[in-house]
Amino acid sequence: SYFGDKSSCVENANTLNLTSSSSMRGLNSTCIGKTPLSSGRSVCRSHTPLMGHSVTSSSAVSAHTVASVIVAVVEGRGLARGEVGMASIDLKNPELILSQFADNTTYAKVITKLKILTPLEIIMSNTACDAGNTTKLFSLITEHFKNVTFTTVQRKYFNETKGLEYIEQLCASEFSTIFMEVQSKYYCLAAAAALLKYVEFIQNAVYAPKSLKVRFQGSEKTAMIDSSSAQNLELVINNRDSRNGHTLLGVLNYTKTPGGSRRLRSNILEPLVDAETINTRLDCVQELLQDEELFFGLQAVISKFLDTEQLLSVLVQIPKQDTVKTAESKITNLIYLKHTLELVEPLKAALRSCNTQLLKAYYNSLEDTRFGIILEKITTVINDDTRYTKGCLSMRTQKCYAVKPNINEFLDIARRTYTEIVDDIAGMITQLAEKYSLPMKTSFSSARGFFIQMNADCSTLPNGQLPSEFTKITKMKNTYSFTSADLIKMNERCQESLREIYHMTYLIVCKLLNEIYEHIHCLYKLSDIVSMLDMLLSFAHACTLSDYVRPEFTDTLAIKQGWHPILEKIAMEKPVSNNTYLTEGNNFVIITGPNMSGKSTYLKQIALCQIMAQIGSYVPAEYCSFRIAEQIFTRIGMDDDIETNASTFMKEMKEITYIIQNANDKSLIIIDELGRGTSAEEGIGICYAACEYLLNLKAFTLFATHFLELCHIDALYPNVENYHFEVQHVRSSAGNKEKIAYTYTLSKGYTEEKNYG
Repeated sequence: SYFGDKSSCVENANTLNLTSSSSMRGLNSTCIGKTPLSSGRSVCRSHTPLMGHSVTSSSAVSAHTVASVIVAVVEGRGLARGEVGMASIDLKNPELILSQFADNTTYAKVITKLKILTPLEIIMSNTACDAGNTTKLFSLITEHFKNVTFTTVQRKYFNETKGLEYIEQLCASEFSTIFMEVQSKYYCLAAAAALLKYVEFIQNAVYAPKSLKVRFQGSEKTAMIDSSSAQNLELVINNRDSRNGHTLLGVLNYTKTPGGSRRLRSNILEPLVDAETINTRLDCVQELLQDEELFFGLQAVISKFLDTEQLLSVLVQIPKQDTVKTAESKITNLIYLKHTLELVEPLKAALRSCNTQLLKAYYNSLEDTRFGIILEKITTVINDDTRYTKGCLSMRTQKCYAVKPNINEFLDIARRTYTEIVDDIAGMITQLAEKYSLPMKTSFSSARGFFIQMNADCSTLPNGQLPSEFTKITKMKNTYSFTSADLIKMNERCQESLREIYHMTYLIVCKLLNEIYEHIHCLYKLSDIVSMLDMLLSFAHACTLSDYVRPEFTDTLAIKQGWHPILEKIAMEKPVSNNTYLTEGNNFVIITGPNMSGKSTYLKQIALCQIMAQIGSYVPAEYCSFRIAEQIFTRIGMDDDIETNASTFMKEMKEITYIIQNANDKSLIIIDELGRGTSAEEGIGICYAACEYLLNLKAFTLFATHFLELCHIDALYPNVENYHFEVQHVRSSAGNKEKIAYTYTLSKGYTEEKNYG
């Protein structure tokens, strides 16, 4: 990819007046030139990734996912400042998500939403980052997303009228109720207009009319977990080693499809707040646990599904230019589509005897006649036995013979030619093997095409060398791979006839796809059902490996003998379990105890159990009841941060300020030590003040501290409870040494330990 001088290169981007910080992007990377802004300066602050599209933000993104979401963000001006519109589309999933909400001056909602999306690229209007006049939102986003590409687009492309037109044109009729929701939401419509124009430009493809799923997502339906809490609690990424599976996602992730794993990840980062929806999910998990036949039947079918969302994404894009590559990918995708639709019947059969409301609803959705209609249209053109197979050669054969014979006679002739060439290659290699009496066999790889392979010891070869007509020889242990001049020519003829076959097949496939587009909405339903079932099966699977219990939802947080789910996975045995009890009249718990006694683990365990309950999973405890939390805040850790020039104390103060500004009566707040970055007197003062503020809220707060002076706050406030972790002093047999034995058990009152450490 080209990274050149910023203001000298003006290429084909003039059509869009783009200012981009990276020239290679998207899945079909197109080179985009950099157009100087009107001021003669180029993009404000840009971070050029070293590789095209594998830009990942350093926030809560699981290490194995490659970012593929593009987001447009626009903010109101003047009196409407703080009203933010966002539109995002995943290049691997054709779903346009719109959101608009009022945010406070810290823009916590915008940053949290963006961190969950982990974008590949963020688009903003050029007026947001004019030199010397950058908006606060822009500076905040660039600070939080250092390795994400920024692109500025002229303000005129953020046009709400155009946005509504786009949505009317592209939105699948199933989702047309979206118009009612977004008609007056001007900012998200403006963001959608800029986003769709930009995506079509970089992908060099347009979305087929009436083919996109469009939904509006407010910020009320889910609990908010800020990115530092997600990091502290190790929800999706392990702090020590990002490739390590010791996270909440790792504990619960037994999904079989990419869609299921994406759904689980986004649920963990944005748990539900509606008790009815959560209980509906829990009913399903309960049924899956009680009915083994249903569990294994569903698991067997779900594991055969491919990435349905990515498949849809490719199907609904119409390329602007036809190349061999686009032809081949469209044919492959049609085969994948056939494979997916053939799984609808087995999925229905697996769900037939279910009793839960949600599973029944899924069964009824699968009754949709359109699945049959699409499959019927496909089978009139495509061979019945064409299916998705593993291995590049067998898949190539499937693509060649996908279309039925007698539909296009030129295609039939081209296929005969191809077969003859492949037979000739096999025949030629057999002749060579006889000529030199060597055990040669035909092999194939997508990079080399057909080549010769042979297992032989060097000593069996005449003069220890292969005959001179063989070229491009490579050797791995006792396996030789090589080719010959004739074979290279044959391969070229083979490729030529393949190109013809693909081109003719592509024309037939395009005609077929045009007939299918009007019925395509049912596939959105299918991908939704598959990913949801996959996630619920994963919850049920996690329960079978450990004694989890179904949570209840009340106005009390009560956990009987709960334990830390990630610790259980690390230790490979059940950790020491403890009780937790918080009510409205008793909503503030102070926890003391020596170092290493288990305070941090206990605090994290409560937050993790709360999240597990709110996504519809069972919880590691003997009994548990939760009050639904609308926000989960944590202040954990003792690090400074060189990047943002923040000392340990500064970082602590920033985090506690964020909690104080954003917490409400329905929050769960976990504070693991505060005021450690300064002198003891100041630290105690700050702790006391923070506690007094939080005591006025009805939020549930758990506060671990080493400041024993803080424990006396219970004399002034009746809603404070003191607990401590017990330790025992053990004398050695000689009686001269004393050791501390940790019990990891929580008891009432504050700790009596004098000698901490």
